[in-house]
Amino acid sequence: MPLLTPITFQQLPSGSNLLQSPFWGLFKSRFGWRPHAFLAGGIPLLLMEKDLPGGYTLLYTPHPFDTAGAEIRLRWDELCAELTDFFQGRRLCIRFDFPWEIGNDDAGEKLAEWDLHGLKRAVMDVQPPSTVVIPLEGTADDQLGAMKSKTRYNIRLSARKGVTTQLEDPCFVDTWYDLYCETAERDRISIHSKDYYRQLFTTAQDMRSGLLPGPGSGSDSIPGSESVPAQGPDTAPPALRIISARHEGELLAAVIISMYGGRATYMYGASSNQKRNLMASYAVQWAAIQMARDEGCTSYDLFGIPPADDPEHPMHGLYRFKTGFGGHILHRAGAWDLPLNRAVYALYRQVEHARYYYFKKLKKR
Repeated sequence: MPLLTPITFQQLPSGSNLLQSPFWGLFKSRFGWRPHAFLAGGIPLLLMEKDLPGGYTLLYTPHPFDTAGAEIRLRWDELCAELTDFFQGRRLCIRFDFPWEIGNDDAGEKLAEWDLHGLKRAVMDVQPPSTVVIPLEGTADDQLGAMKSKTRYNIRLSARKGVTTQLEDPCFVDTWYDLYCETAERDRISIHSKDYYRQLFTTAQDMRSGLLPGPGSGSDSIPGSESVPAQGPDTAPPALRIISARHEGELLAAVIISMYGGRATYMYGASSNQKRNLMASYAVQWAAIQMARDEGCTSYDLFGIPPADDPEHPMHGLYRFKTGFGGHILHRAGAWDLPLNRAVYALYRQVEHARYYYFKKLKKR
């Protein structure tokens, strides 16, 4: 009996993984990605396909099997064989961005231990492999007590200096984006267009309004296969929030967070070059953590830190900032490729190496 059963992305069962949800499939479909969905032995799997120059495509799946790693690893060869048969043609590879924790182990050694055959380490990670996850338990005082003393001090300093926080309307995303551009220039990071962040909120609103496309509209199953019935009526989008921090009316910081299936995720953050001594970024992050706990989330993912406490790393300040809030430092296995067309895939890797050098080396100087 085949392991894979094709479904449409609208039929993905609801869960706790935002990046494997119907919402994420619909959102990314608005930016050139074609979602494909399966049940792999009953476990949901969302893959997205994007066109590349020369008529080739790349398949990518973010954080698949996050709650079923052990089961799927036992049938890994079977899974890869069926996916390879399904996605024949001008596809270069399937990029798996694994969510599984590797602890302090080398990711390559861990994957070898798991017997995940045929994979090649991707040149660039898509999702950050390392992050900080804060359990949302107890009271606000318990939460503060789990932080580093400097972080508690900065949170209280911002309050004493008159920094205030508030929940913003989704249309505030335009104002937030202007601040995000300021952040990107200062930190030398690459960002999407304004429409990308607008569409986060538009997509969520469309789903709440019942405008999720029906099966067959932009998410066709593999020809010749039958789709299974929908898994249930719950295709609710994540709750998206924008929280801002101000001092005397001046916008100093703002974050976008998502809440889905009991998990809160810090998705994007922006801060001003002005009044940085007022620690507004600490104030707005603390407000987001409290909001997530109050709305019933059990964890808060700060979504991305450098791999180690290395003062030489260009993002070392981010490491110190995020780890100061306490929680568990999580090291994931990262992105790995299953080549489908080895000759062209080898050429594509050379292009990716050039992109990596530009974005991670030259741009950070």
